[in-house]
Amino acid sequence: MRIAFLLYDQLTQLDMTGPAQVLSRMPGASVDYVAKTMDPVMSDCRLALMPTLTLAESGQFDLLCVPGGYGCSAVMNDEETLGWLRRQAPGLKWLTSVCTGSLILAAAGLLKGRRAACHWAWGDYLPLFDAEWVAQRTVFDGNVITAGGVTCGIDFAFRVLDHLHGPDVAATIRLALEYDPESHEGGTPASARPDIVANVRAITAQRLGHRDAEMRAAAARLTGENP
Repeated sequence: MRIAFLLYDQLTQLDMTGPAQVLSRMPGASVDYVAKTMDPVMSDCRLALMPTLTLAESGQFDLLCVPGGYGCSAVMNDEETLGWLRRQAPGLKWLTSVCTGSLILAAAGLLKGRRAACHWAWGDYLPLFDAEWVAQRTVFDGNVITAGGVTCGIDFAFRVLDHLHGPDVAATIRLALEYDPESHEGGTPASARPDIVANVRAITAQRLGHRDAEMRAAAARLTGENP
């Protein structure tokens, strides 16, 4: 199975590296990291990532995963990348995303009428693209699989393993990676203290800045309405 992860400036590296580490161990899998050029791509934690293929030379993949990150809103208005996603979609067995990567899929028009996950602080934008935001760690809708924020990508990858190769293969890789996360409350708005939720919402609002206008412009372009 040919697997691709889309790379773009200011992506959240764990959205990509978490599921990539898991899926790279899937039987028969080959993994590529695809960007517009072969130049290093800077993630939002200043970890540079090296592409293995460009969009132009990528060929058709079987599974494509789009990670999220603060750079997602720029990609949502980048017709070169959106066009590549649209061309890949018909030949994919699985179209997937992690975190706000679902907003990129939505901006490409690939989530119309579908249920999708997203980071809890950004999911409200999905309905602008005629998609339904579902506050779950992993959401299956036909051949589209979307994951919630950041760490959800690891759980999403194990769900894919289980679905494609059965629980024993998933369990084997889980043990090999020693994936046995501690359980803590506070990782979702439902389990976090109200003051913590308010603090994170305030931080998110500060970081949103121009991205709100970019996402609304992408939605307007898709729907043909004025932003």
